[in-house]
Amino acid sequence: MESLQSLQSVVNPSVEDLLSLARALGWGASQILRAYYHGNLQPELNIQDKQDGPVTAADMAVNHYVLEKLQAELGTEQFGYLSEETYKAKATPTAIPQDWVWILDPLDGTRDFIDKTGEFAFHLALAYRGRPVLAVVSCPELEKQYFATLGGGSFVETPDGTVTRLFVSERDRPQDLAVVVSRTHRDERFNQLLKQLPCQNQLAVGSVGGKIAAIVDQRADIYISLSGKSAPKDWDMAAPELILTEAGGKFTHFNGDPLRYNTGDVNQWGGLMASNGRCHEQLCTEASRILAALDRAATPQP
Repeated sequence: MESLQSLQSVVNPSVEDLLSLARALGWGASQILRAYYHGNLQPELNIQDKQDGPVTAADMAVNHYVLEKLQAELGTEQFGYLSEETYKAKATPTAIPQDWVWILDPLDGTRDFIDKTGEFAFHLALAYRGRPVLAVVSCPELEKQYFATLGGGSFVETPDGTVTRLFVSERDRPQDLAVVVSRTHRDERFNQLLKQLPCQNQLAVGSVGGKIAAIVDQRADIYISLSGKSAPKDWDMAAPELILTEAGGKFTHFNGDPLRYNTGDVNQWGGLMASNGRCHEQLCTEASRILAALDRAATPQP
């Protein structure tokens, strides 16, 4: 696919209308999240410790708001809808049949939301046959919204209407690159990988959306995801991926394969590398080598 514009003949409404709708939903979702975050809607979050992490009233409120608006505007014949809640409601994990699928994460970085770090985000992507073609990532506490269309570039906007084109950094020496990392969700295998990579500068940021925002804002250059007992989901990655790649970066599996969405299994297993693209293949190869050595060392010898 060359661009979202090239797909205009197979989607209705227009690309411009779809992007306008997604951007409006991003700002609306940000207002809801901030209202909950600052205690303006209810004094206590309804926190439930579930297997996949805490679920809050804010998650559910934004999920309902966005899906209701999208379905009222676009219907369910041409467009499918994938979020954590819609996925859990299905009896078996099967791919959504429509070519066009909206992928929603109402609150990425729930732990940061609860811990009051301010580093949480809203994700909304439109995928066509498993690849993102339109994306919005909102960072409510930064009062910034990032958006991109396939072939149309990546941009950041602020509440006053200012829109700025985004480009990743041009840093091209591995030792100069900054890796954006989580404060949590890090097992010992991942920590060992980070210790042995040539890029040792680290910046801690919550939420995948916030991490990719740091890269397109040129505050960082690398983000690595490594699945363990669990893995990031489609809704964690789809929107941030397009924001990064349209700003000139790369986002792949360690072996160079692109991410695929709406396959039936929403888990993004294995190692994923997001970067400014300057040392991407080199770092993917190095990460694979390090992990293979770690796995050999951890395997009992006969």
